[in-house]
Amino acid sequence: MGFTPNQWAILALVLILGWLIGLLSRSGGAKWRRAYHDEAAVRKSAEAQLATAHERIAELEQQAAGRPIGPGTAGAIGAAAAGNRDDLALIRGIGRDREISLNDAGIYRYRQVEALSESDAAALESRLGLKPGAIAYEEWREQAVLLREKGVDEHRTRWGTPV
Repeated sequence: MGFTPNQWAILALVLILGWLIGLLSRSGGAKWRRAYHDEAAVRKSAEAQLATAHERIAELEQQAAGRPIGPGTAGAIGAAAAGNRDDLALIRGIGRDREISLNDAGIYRYRQVEALSESDAAALESRLGLKPGAIAYEEWREQAVLLREKGVDEHRTRWGTPV
């Protein structure tokens, strides 16, 4: 069964009407085209910012290569879990905040505290905001030796519980 002449006429009128509406709304099409181009410009800008951020991350990773891992990183947490870090806060005069600063400076073990030279100690005092000679006065090196060799109980007997 085919179309009747009336149905063909209606179909032709609908097609012509659609074509005319499309021509008249060409200004509306420009609005959508402009919005598309604006969105593309924003997308390009975001991609450029992302590329810059990736370059900066790569640069920072290269700078950090060879530096000790800080206390808040997964590497430092893994080092502590694997027993590669001593509890430096047990040393009277250090505490938790200074322990974090020592970890940032690459000091994780009692042996490292023991091995501090006078110049290293002076630099560390400056970095930690301590008075000159504070490390020697508070006997950090001696405490580190005792903690390493005899343990926490012997340390507490001699120096008491850290504040």
